[in-house]
Amino acid sequence: MSTGDHQTVLVLDFGAQYAQLIARRVREANVYSEVVPHTISVDELAARKPAAVILSGGPSSVYEAGAPQVDPGLFDLGIPVLGICYGFQAMTAALGGTVANTGGKEYGRTDLDLESSESVLLAERGADSTVWMSHGDAVTAAPDGFVVTASTGGAPVAAFESVERQCAGVQFHPEVAHTIEGQRIIERFLWDIAGLEQDWTTANFISDEVDKIKAQIGDDQVICGLSGGVDSAVAAALVQKAVGDQLTCVFVDHGLLREGEHEQVETDFVAATGAKLKIVNAQERFLNALEDVSDPETKRKIIGREFIRVFEEAAREVVAEAGDADGEVKYLVQGTLYPDVVESGGGTGAANIKSHHNVGGLPDDLEFELCEPLRDLFKDEVRQVGLNLGLPPEIIWRHPFPGPGLAIRIIGSVDEERLRILRAADAVAREELTAAGLDGEIWQFPVVLLADVRSVGVQGDGRTYGHPVVLRPVASEDAMTADWARLPYDVLAKISTRITNEVPEINRVTLDVTSKPPGTIEWE
Repeated sequence: MSTGDHQTVLVLDFGAQYAQLIARRVREANVYSEVVPHTISVDELAARKPAAVILSGGPSSVYEAGAPQVDPGLFDLGIPVLGICYGFQAMTAALGGTVANTGGKEYGRTDLDLESSESVLLAERGADSTVWMSHGDAVTAAPDGFVVTASTGGAPVAAFESVERQCAGVQFHPEVAHTIEGQRIIERFLWDIAGLEQDWTTANFISDEVDKIKAQIGDDQVICGLSGGVDSAVAAALVQKAVGDQLTCVFVDHGLLREGEHEQVETDFVAATGAKLKIVNAQERFLNALEDVSDPETKRKIIGREFIRVFEEAAREVVAEAGDADGEVKYLVQGTLYPDVVESGGGTGAANIKSHHNVGGLPDDLEFELCEPLRDLFKDEVRQVGLNLGLPPEIIWRHPFPGPGLAIRIIGSVDEERLRILRAADAVAREELTAAGLDGEIWQFPVVLLADVRSVGVQGDGRTYGHPVVLRPVASEDAMTADWARLPYDVLAKISTRITNEVPEINRVTLDVTSKPPGTIEWE
């Protein structure tokens, strides 16, 4: 992603659960940010000329053998630095302060005691100074030249700063919502201590990215795999703004869609953008490829492979229809987002939680070069870009839907009958959520069919042996973390009653009340 002339804050990732969230919070302060590995050398870091550096948290102890450390040379570069949690401790150790295992572990909400009324980082904190802690070791002595500005019961030094050196650190996590005024702490570091300008917005992202897309694609033809969701729609609209009629959108009806999605793509998206659209009916192809396949990773890889094969065939048809015997489609646009990259093992220190069809499920013999203009954006940023591009609310605020479709919401193998059952149950859940006016409060609402599970029930005065379904309403800001959404009981009751009445193959409706982590939003 091109940052143009914008300042960049680099977040050094020490294996933190929240490294990407830190980057997102920096962007909310209108400063561009990227996550880089903690293994980046001081010379490499200096070459990137960051406007500031933030050291993330992490699971290690600074005194463990092999624990990641901060090169003291970082602090000789004159770059403003903020340390958070483990990053705070590593910063302390690198600068000659003291970190010790005091036995005063703190996890969760903790009261913060202010030690200095002149702190820039913690200025204007009110009586409620609750912060979010997650640490075992603690800083017991600040480095020379740093002022201790806060403490807690388990952390003698919970925050320090040196305005002259433009450096500060906190033991707690200002990036999480549980820390009162946490965003303001990040902003004070960026704006007041580091002296950065607020020069990054989704509006100037569009300008920068259009230039980047033009440079990448040039005069070549490009196709976009359009799913009807916000990610691919915004990616397509952005590429069309850059290269116009060089783009052809390809909508693959793989038979794994929810009710009404085919029609939505044909009407809403085309009406809003005027983009060229090619529809490919590949239902039989995908169902044949998925026959008797129940392993979720195998499903994802099959769907990713078949998507690409269909795109390749569609690309050849696009060239033929254009009457260009020597032409070719060189690029494939995908709506890959940053969480997709992270969860596919592409983020710093990230485990491969699941293969995403945009990232980890592509075949090795891919004929296209990829164009992924949204690869470094979070979902809320993508939506704002879409609004700036003039896409309709029906597309912008649509709940996220996975590229592999209903195939990964069926626990077990996929066939037409199971898809029909799940499609009907899903439609009921979405209708009732909309009727209750709750669409805007829910991030995503998967309905999962436990196809390989049967449960006893009573329907129509007779014993049944039907499928259970799981309702999975979740609340989130960016899909990196999520919690189950507390839907009103009367709404849940209506959904359950309607599903068991209208979908006879289902005789039990359950509710998933797991947060992320430890669970993922989708079951597969």
